[in-house]
Amino acid sequence: MVVASLPPKASEFYWSESQEPHATRRREILAAHPEIKELFGPDISAFPKIVVAVSVQLWTAIYLGDASWILITTVAYFFGAFLNHNLFLAIHELSHNLAFSTPFYNRMLGIFANLPVGIPMSVTFQKYHLDHHRYQGIEGLDMDIPSYTEGWVVTNVFFKVLWVLFQLFFYALRPLFLNPKSPGLWEASNFIVQFIFDMILLYMYGWKPFVYLLLATFVGGGLHPIAGHFISEHYVFNKGQETYSYYGPLNLLAWSVGYHNEHHDFPRIPGSRLWKVRQIAPEFYEELAYHESWSEVIYMYITDSTIGPFSRVMRKLQPGILKKC
Repeated sequence: MVVASLPPKASEFYWSESQEPHATRRREILAAHPEIKELFGPDISAFPKIVVAVSVQLWTAIYLGDASWILITTVAYFFGAFLNHNLFLAIHELSHNLAFSTPFYNRMLGIFANLPVGIPMSVTFQKYHLDHHRYQGIEGLDMDIPSYTEGWVVTNVFFKVLWVLFQLFFYALRPLFLNPKSPGLWEASNFIVQFIFDMILLYMYGWKPFVYLLLATFVGGGLHPIAGHFISEHYVFNKGQETYSYYGPLNLLAWSVGYHNEHHDFPRIPGSRLWKVRQIAPEFYEELAYHESWSEVIYMYITDSTIGPFSRVMRKLQPGILKKC
C-alpha cells in the first residue's frame, strides 16, 4: 500500500462535495454485469458458523476457569480475540440480514452471537452501521468517522497507540455524544439477555471465564492484527479514495469484511460471495488502491504523521461547500 500526496500532517478532514462513490459504481457494475444480482441473498452457512464460534469460545472460557491470569491473558490475545472479533463481524453480517431473509431471525441470531462478547451491542450496532452505509461520510450522521476532539488530541505516536488500544470504546461512546438515539424494545431485549447470560456465567463458573471473554473482546478490537480493518476500511491512505479493500488471509476469519469496496458497492451480498464480485467485474476494482496487511495498516497509522483521525472523507448534506479532497 503506497501513501500518495497526503498533507504533511492530518489536521482537517478531507471535505468533499461529491456523493459517496458506491451508489454510482453499483449502477455501473449492474449495467455491465447484471448477473451480479444472482449473488444477492442470505448465506445458509452463516447460522452454523456462528453456533460453532459461540460454542468454541464459551467452552474455552469455561475451560480456563482455573487457569492462571497469565494463561488467560495469553489465550485471550492469541486465540479468543480472533473468535470474538469473528463474532463481532458476524453481527456486522447480520445487520445486513445476510443469514436469514427475515430481519427478526437475523436480530435474534445477532443477540445470540453477542453472548461471548460480554457487552450488549448487537442491536445498537445495527442502527448505527446502517446509517454508515446510508450516509457515508456525512457530518453528524456517519458515526464511523472520528470526532473533532479525537482529531485534535490524537496527533502523535503516544496518543495514537492509546487511540488504537481503546478504539472500541471510541466506537461505542462516539454515537452517544454526537448522534444519540433512543433505545427501543430490541435494545432492551439485547441488554436483558446479555445481562442474564453474564450473571449465569459468573454464578456458575466465577470471574475468570467472564474476564477472559471481556479481554478477548477488548484486545481483539485494539492492538491486534484482526482489528486493523477498522482503520483500513475508510481512512485516507491515497488522496481521493475513501474506501479500501484488503484481500489477505485474515478474511477467512473475518467474514471477508476486507472486501470492503465490494461490500459497500453491494451490501446485500454476504461476505462469503464478495470475492465473486471482484472476479466478475475486475475492471471496476483493478485501479483502486488496496491494503495487503492489516498489521501494516495499524503500524502506518501510528507512525505516519500524515495519517490520523482526521484522515477521513467528510461531506455535508447540503451542496456548495469547497472541495478539499
